[in-house]
Amino acid sequence: MRLTVKDVLKYKILNNAQIVTGKEYAEKRYIQWISAIEMPVENFVRKNEAVLTTGIGCGEDAETFQRFVQDVIDSDASALMVALGRYIFDIPTEVIELAKKNNFIIIEIPWEIRFSSIIESVMKEINDIEYKERKKSEKVQQELLQLILKDTDLKEISKFVEKHIGYPIVITDRSGTLHEKSIHTQSFIKEWKKYILQGILPSRAENTLLKGDPMFQKFQMIKIENQIVFQIPVLQVADNPQGYIFVLVPSSESIESFLTLFRVNVLEHTATTIALWLSRRNAIEETKMRLRSDFVHELSKGEFLSLEQADSRAKLLGYNLKLSYVCIVGYPENMDILFQKRKQDYDSYEHWLESMIQYIEEEIYYAAQSLKKDILMTYQGDQLVIFLETPGVKENENATNFLDLVERRLGNLLPEVVISWGIGNAFEGISGFGESFRHAGTALRIGRRKKGSGQRMLYEQTRVDRVLLNLADNKEMEEIIMSTIEPLVQYDEQRHMDLIGTFIAYNQFHGNVSQTARSLNLHRQSLLYRLRKIEALTGLSLIDPDDLFLLDLSIKIWKIGEHAVMAGQD
Repeated sequence: MRLTVKDVLKYKILNNAQIVTGKEYAEKRYIQWISAIEMPVENFVRKNEAVLTTGIGCGEDAETFQRFVQDVIDSDASALMVALGRYIFDIPTEVIELAKKNNFIIIEIPWEIRFSSIIESVMKEINDIEYKERKKSEKVQQELLQLILKDTDLKEISKFVEKHIGYPIVITDRSGTLHEKSIHTQSFIKEWKKYILQGILPSRAENTLLKGDPMFQKFQMIKIENQIVFQIPVLQVADNPQGYIFVLVPSSESIESFLTLFRVNVLEHTATTIALWLSRRNAIEETKMRLRSDFVHELSKGEFLSLEQADSRAKLLGYNLKLSYVCIVGYPENMDILFQKRKQDYDSYEHWLESMIQYIEEEIYYAAQSLKKDILMTYQGDQLVIFLETPGVKENENATNFLDLVERRLGNLLPEVVISWGIGNAFEGISGFGESFRHAGTALRIGRRKKGSGQRMLYEQTRVDRVLLNLADNKEMEEIIMSTIEPLVQYDEQRHMDLIGTFIAYNQFHGNVSQTARSLNLHRQSLLYRLRKIEALTGLSLIDPDDLFLLDLSIKIWKIGEHAVMAGQD
């Protein structure tokens, strides 16, 4: 309920008042305040304020009065009531045209009507309306608190609030992640995630705050496509919102008609109520997630001595350790780069990364549910560690199908995110968790070196590479390798000729000079020069099978050993 200009004109005291302009808007213009103002206006008039004036200081100067009226219009006042008979006798034509052009209401009132009488009548009705609205919103507040005390779920609380404000709401955590997904369609959830990942929601921009009225200063307004979204923070914790309430309003709705005193009060009460709900829920969820994450981390490190010891904790967390599993380790490659594109929309890298990992984990869980597979997961040390249920200990096709689904979903939601994957061996039994985790980690490291970022590698495909890694750790082998290829490494560093790359290509094409030259985009004579230089620096012959084998093996071991050192530093 709101007081309009039309309501005020029904007062007995204003029986002789006349609307000069804007009569058609009298029913739509709200009055929240009323005051008597003379020149200058400056910033003394608020939005939705009815202004009373005698026009003192304007006299016969129509231009001065016109400037005064323009200032009142610019202040977003509801209407201007002009007392005629002392300073202004008739509203100038120029002023009438100005008011019509701006759809503004001007009302003539007789000189003998006291401003104080009008103000008293208007303020009495405003106060009565506010009292009734406040009592109504207090009743809603009591009902909200009862819902919390009854341990009502968020779905029912949302329905209750929507019924009273007349618009759908969305309740999220501080990163914008939906708390109650069951009431939303998959298409809505997908669009919502898109807005979150683009940094549109939640808004942290100062220019979206509604600063015109002290009552609305907590509200932010964001325009998205054909909709207006009002954002209200849920109780601050250390200057950071605990979450947000978003109200979805059609773009055809005006701010004034939406932001009634009742709705504002209800939403503020809702924010307090949701803060209580979130505090309880977050404490439970964070504890549960930490326990699950720590448990999976301990499994991956092989810290349980027996199945019985691990199984007692697993049952409490909803896990079944008696199934067959395969370990998958994922490494998000480009998080730093992506943050640089979005950092203006987030408080910190840690806050942003937390949101991103949460979305990735959600898609992983959804993929597992779609395949009806159990899953154990944690994010530790920049890596996603997943234990996926698999039909049998000899099957890794299950892990490949699972990652296909995960990457399809991530491709739609987070197309810029690049993740490398390592897949361990399938296993049964408590000891297999640690072993499969180590194998998946090895596959991940080797896969990144051989295939580059964003690829997958199965542990069973790394046999040759693991042999080379073991040879790289042998002291005597290290001496042979370095004495063989060190001259090539030094020459490449000094001359930038890439003799090592030249040999790899030459060996790949089985000594075919023409094919090698084409692949390297070199002239035949330039390639022959390089090959002679390799023989001169190493003392080996490229036509001798033993020398060729030694040089090939040395380069492969050197390259994989170099990568292992770099991975260890990372």
